[in-house]
Amino acid sequence: MGITLLSFIIVLGVLIFFHEFGHFVIARLFGVGVEKFSLGFGPRLIGKKIGRTDYRISAIPLGGYVKMIGEEPDAEVSRSDIPISFTHKHVIKRMCIVAAGPFFNILLAVIIFFGIFWVSGAMILKPSVGAVRDGSPALVAGIKAGDLITAIDGAAVSNWEDMTKIIGASNGKTLEIKVRRADSDKVFRITPELVPAKNLFGEDVQRFIIGISASGDVYTRDLNLFQALTESLKQTYTIIELMVVIIGKLITGDISADTIGGPIMIAKMAGDQAKAGIGNLIFFIALISVNLAIINLVPIPILDGGHLLFFFIEAIRGRPVNLKIREVAQQIGLFIILLLVVLVFYNDIFRYKDNILRFLKGIF
Repeated sequence: MGITLLSFIIVLGVLIFFHEFGHFVIARLFGVGVEKFSLGFGPRLIGKKIGRTDYRISAIPLGGYVKMIGEEPDAEVSRSDIPISFTHKHVIKRMCIVAAGPFFNILLAVIIFFGIFWVSGAMILKPSVGAVRDGSPALVAGIKAGDLITAIDGAAVSNWEDMTKIIGASNGKTLEIKVRRADSDKVFRITPELVPAKNLFGEDVQRFIIGISASGDVYTRDLNLFQALTESLKQTYTIIELMVVIIGKLITGDISADTIGGPIMIAKMAGDQAKAGIGNLIFFIALISVNLAIINLVPIPILDGGHLLFFFIEAIRGRPVNLKIREVAQQIGLFIILLLVVLVFYNDIFRYKDNILRFLKGIF
């Protein structure tokens, strides 16, 4: 439990700091005054005031905030503070300040992935056959466990992912597959078969396969600075794309809301990753950082995405959205967020009820 709690604090602290630091840094860049920079909500625990900004750690560690001068449209701002008021800045500058939080979370992921790829290189899953399914096209053709696939239709294959993409895109066309067996090369003509399968989201799909599974053998490919940066951007983009698809499927109901997790799930996963090693925990931070960025960009009032939507409308219309409309939208947004909070806590408690009960018994 100690490792889980400590890991949760580290993960949440890093994510919140980068998010709020993004808002803070761009606000200061555009000359906006900042009254408070807080990690956590609620009562101030410790902190230090430097200039006009109170840097603090607050009691409830489930978020954070940057309070800027003139942040609310109806806030009273003295004449002397107008030059550093958020509301009095150009709408494009306000959009940049709001978008900076999610952007810095994505930047954090890129930095982490860059460090991993540069130090450790890229782990590549070999296109090596671990098992051949009975009655499969591969077995009929003569493929055996231990074969290393080196080319398909004359195109070199260096990893398992590329191999499966080529087979999946074959549309059932017969493929010429070259393999290395012991010290010799062999060529087989195999026609992939279309079979029912499950995709990443548990949906029923049809997929062309030849009936082999990976051996699990991997090799490391060293990367230079440019290659490490390129791979880190690719990795981050892949996670962003996956998150957008997941959110879309949650909205349409294609994915059950029961799969959504909250703080308890994050704490459990953070603890598991910490036990597996510091590298796993760092990778987990990058993954959750991208998730946080994308969720914050959902156009729900209260979230950064909601503020960006209002500013976008203002930029098009040339004047701010009516204050009354914004207030009603904020109330609706707060209601949606509260419903989501209840849902994720319900899912967490139901998912980890046995762990929670053991923890409570240990306390009492």
